[in-house]
Parts: sequence; C-alpha cells; structure tokens
Amino acid sequence: MNEWSELDKKHFIHPTSSIQQQQEKGPKVIMESGEGIYLKDINGKTYMDAMSSLWNVHIGHGREELANAAAEQMKTLAFSSAFSTFSHKPGIKLAEKIASLAPDRLNAVFFTSGGSESNDTAIKLVHHYWRIQGQPNRRKIIALKRSYHGVAAASTSATGIPEFWDMAGTTVEGFSHAASTYRSNTKSAITALREKIEAEGPETVGAFMAEPVQGAGGVLIPPEDYFKEIRNLCDEYGILFVADEVITGFGRTGKMFGIENWNTVPDMITFAKGVTSGYAPLGGVIVSDAIHEVMKMKSKGTLFHGFTYSGHPTAAAVALKNLDIIESEGLVEHSHRMGKKLLEGFRKLKDEINIVGDVRSVGLLGAVELVKNSETNEKFPSDWKVAPRVIEALHERGVICRAVTYEGIDIICFAPPLIINEEQIDQLLLKLKESIVEVQNKLVVS
Repeated sequence: MNEWSELDKKHFIHPTSSIQQQQEKGPKVIMESGEGIYLKDINGKTYMDAMSSLWNVHIGHGREELANAAAEQMKTLAFSSAFSTFSHKPGIKLAEKIASLAPDRLNAVFFTSGGSESNDTAIKLVHHYWRIQGQPNRRKIIALKRSYHGVAAASTSATGIPEFWDMAGTTVEGFSHAASTYRSNTKSAITALREKIEAEGPETVGAFMAEPVQGAGGVLIPPEDYFKEIRNLCDEYGILFVADEVITGFGRTGKMFGIENWNTVPDMITFAKGVTSGYAPLGGVIVSDAIHEVMKMKSKGTLFHGFTYSGHPTAAAVALKNLDIIESEGLVEHSHRMGKKLLEGFRKLKDEINIVGDVRSVGLLGAVELVKNSETNEKFPSDWKVAPRVIEALHERGVICRAVTYEGIDIICFAPPLIINEEQIDQLLLKLKESIVEVQNKLVVS
C-alpha cells in the first residue's frame, strides 16, 4: 500500500478531491477488483458500492459480457471517426436503440464522451437552433439552484452549486438560476422561474435545463405536478426544455428515463453514465424530431462541433450490450421494486432515530437527511460535520456512499447498482442505522 500511495501522491491529481488531504494522507482507498455490487481494495477489504461508484455502474461490477463485447468490437473495428459523415454499424445501432428507448418524438442522437460534454453540447445545440432561425439573441440558459450539470465551461456555468464556480474563479456569461422545489412547492418554484424569465427577457432565453432529480444537489425529488408546469411554462414562452438525464437515465429511477416519472416530454435529453454502466466513456444528447427537422432544413454547411470519440465504436458496442442486459434482466422494473423497499427502510429509520429528517427515493436513487430537529428541519452547525462523520462510519463498516453538505445541510445519498437484491438492501439499511446511531451518540444535541 505504501508504495502505491507514494506513487499516487507524486503523479495522480485526483478529480473532485482535496489535493492537501491526498498529500497528507495518501489515497483513501485503492481499489483492485469488483464483482456485483461490491468492490475490493488492494488489502482485501470488501465494500458495498452503495453509490454505483459515481451513480453509474447500473449492472454491477465484473460483467464479462461487456468485456467480451468490447474485445470483439476491438478485433473488428476498435475506432473509426464519425467526422465528415463517416459512420459505422455500432454507432448507427446505438443511436437507433437509444431512440427506441427515449420518450416519444425524441429520435436523433449526438454522441459525446460523458456527461459534461453532453450538457455543453446541448447548450451549443440550443444556441445553434435559435441562430439558424434568425433569433441569435436567444442565448441565455436558465437552470436551477443546487443543480449539477458538469464541469466543462458551459456545464459548470449551468451548475447551480457555487463551489464549482469558485474552483476556476469564473463562469460563462448568459447563465442564471431559479429556485427549485427543495423545501418549497411547485407554485413557488414556477413563480420564481417565471420571474427569472421575465427579468432576463423572454426573447433572450434559449432553454431551461434541469435534472429530473437533482442528484449531486442532494437527491432532490420534485412534486408530481412540477415538470408538467415546467413544460407549460416553456411552451408559453417558446423556450426549449433540456432534461439532464446523466444520472437519472437508463433505469436509475425505476423508469428508463427519469422524466417519465413526471409524464413529461422534453425537447432534448442529455445522457451518459448508465448507458454503459461506466464500462466505457460515452454520453450524448437526444433531440426532438421538431429540432432535428429545423436542423435538417436550416443548418447549412458543416456543424463545427464534435469530439474525437463521438460515437466511439467500442464504447457503442459496450453500450449496446449494457442496454441489452438492462432490458433482458428487467432491471428497470427491478429498480422500481427495490427502490420501494429502500424507501420503506428509510422511513423506518426516520421513525426510530430522531436526527433523521426527510427521507426520499425514486427507484434506486435516494437520500436521508440528518437534522438537529426533525420537526423544524433545523440544521446542525456546519462544523459538526454530521453527514461526513456518518459517511466515515459507513466506510468503516464496508459501505461506500456520499455526503452532500452544501449550504450547511447534511444529506446522505444512495444509488446502488440496479442489480441489488432485498437481502443486500437489508444489509445496507442495517449498517446505515448503526452508523447514524454511532454518530448521534457522540453528538451534543440540545
């Protein structure tokens, strides 16, 4: 471990990590293998991956089917560019497959390497769409506070979490953020968005972008009527609605796409993560038939946007096999069923432990909020670091999950692989209860 730790500190700059912590303590854990919902480190300790690593390992670790799909494709055609209208069968098949899974009237796909690129692409396509129709001033993008859309230039600016803006000390102009329904309601949130549109000038707003469930913001699930009202508001002002499904797509919420839980059809869907279960980098944007028709008629010359690995044939082959497994093993419906059990367990914890506040889940995407007073939702002092302490207690018990502590809240997030079973959920809930109680017993709660 020491040799690997020293090499890590010397050469590996980690994403979304504390550089100082890494240099002082080395990597928290060095993983070596994975099987099912479990990971094993180089010391032989096994962990339940209750976050699907980064919300993305839907079908679990160690699936040989995906390794075989990649190997077979590499033997045939490992890579070929999709620029200048060059194409290949895996890319065509995957575009067709994703269109068949997407909500009605979304049938054309632009491929990227991941979620940040997908959201940046969607934003550029919004700008292009309006420009070719003679409305170049419709460049503004409105997103939600506490949203997360990635870390590329535009997607960072669309993100509604200030910590991500502070890293580089700057954001791109033309982005603003409206209040979500977190600790609020649909009427208030829609009013806030309407006021934001009016303040910006409706004729300058190109799109509204939102996650069906705000994942990194704390698994914030909107009310049943929220997205229908969003759709109505966007239609009223002629604004495009972009659904960021990077976390929620491909069964995570108990539906193939998260927005289906709200019976709403957006104008664009961005995706990544679960499309390959993390076995290969791949993302994309699905656009509506209406947008595609405008582009076919009015987008002249070369569309000067693309990535080297847009539609990468090996990644596409992996995605096709991954989607086949999700469908053949019934993992979307399984996610729905196991999500109900997870939420039932969360609610039992709320009844039994007085620092457990709001609990929520849609499919296998859930959260437990920890509060000083569950009746008033009074927060703990931020320097108590309650959620991080629970995360550490879970880590000691061999469970990996994630804390969200923006704006002084304490939220524990969960997104286990879609293959998790009832017994494993029981184990997860037991270890969560033990961890919260351990931390609670060490707190001085007045």
